[in-house]
Amino acid sequence: MKTWQLVADRTAVLFVGVAAGAAIGFAFAGGRDPVVPPALVPQDVAPPPPVGASDQGGVAGITPPAAAPGVPAAPPLPPVQPGVPPAVASVPDTAVAVTPSLVRTLAEGRPVRIGVYGDSFGDGVWSGLNRELPGKRGYVVTKYSRQATGFTRYKSLDLEAHTRQQIAEAPVDIAVVSYGANDTQGVIADGHLANYMTPAWQALVARRAAGLVRALRGGGATVYWVGLPRMRKATFDADISAMNAFYARLMADLGVPFIDTRPMSSGPDGFAAYLPDSSGKPVLMRADDGIHMSMNGYVRITRGLAQRIEAHVAAARMQAGLPPAPAPSPAGAGVPPRPAQAVRFDMGATR
Repeated sequence: MKTWQLVADRTAVLFVGVAAGAAIGFAFAGGRDPVVPPALVPQDVAPPPPVGASDQGGVAGITPPAAAPGVPAAPPLPPVQPGVPPAVASVPDTAVAVTPSLVRTLAEGRPVRIGVYGDSFGDGVWSGLNRELPGKRGYVVTKYSRQATGFTRYKSLDLEAHTRQQIAEAPVDIAVVSYGANDTQGVIADGHLANYMTPAWQALVARRAAGLVRALRGGGATVYWVGLPRMRKATFDADISAMNAFYARLMADLGVPFIDTRPMSSGPDGFAAYLPDSSGKPVLMRADDGIHMSMNGYVRITRGLAQRIEAHVAAARMQAGLPPAPAPSPAGAGVPPRPAQAVRFDMGATR
């Protein structure tokens, strides 16, 4: 394993449609060890509840995965190769509990509260979901994401503490999370530098990510985790493939559905800036940096998630004794076009 070295800070400006934003990013460069260990989830984080039970998280005092004896080991994932998507297994929607919080929201006639947490990709996921789940259909999609954040950047922002504060101020029924683009770097663990994807790195990041899931569930929310798309640069794409494999395994252990966006962001030959829309017409789906999506791209990768959320809400309506929600009107049927929304995206994941 090579020693990681800190490379110079970089600044870039990203334009997405009418949206523009800029931030300074940094990254460690060097060797990689993308093998994901079999048991990532800290064992004092409670497993997901059975369907129909309260979707609560675990208890305080998370310990690293290595400290948990007697855990059945899942088959280890193979090393991730550049340009080859990892094997991703997600928790089926039928195994996701309908929370009492969501049933109560619907029974009281309030809109379903969806909170989006993450970094600049979280900003984009919010923009896509906000278009797919509008207020006229009974949803309020709120952006709680914050640019240039991640689980390796706790000196800047402790995501667990920050999220607990957000939940205390504004609980949500459904939480959508997307982190990782800023975390392909080393992190200080127990006073020592843990290189990217080493066991120490994975233990610390798994502990923090599980704590975030626990905080969201403790507030009564059902959690979905959105993975990262294919990247243009091969070395960064290999790092992000390892990141997706890491979170797919961790979320499977936690009972959280993992949304694999790589198939939705890939062309026949790998990375593709233009992808066909529903009519087969090529549409620009990626930003110029080869990292972020365009506005159309974020809609593309969140449309399936929006449909899954609607199905989950429909199940909650049944538990609340309510009739099915009216079917949405066909696209464009007497509805004026929605104005474009300016969304700022940072470049914390520049490569």
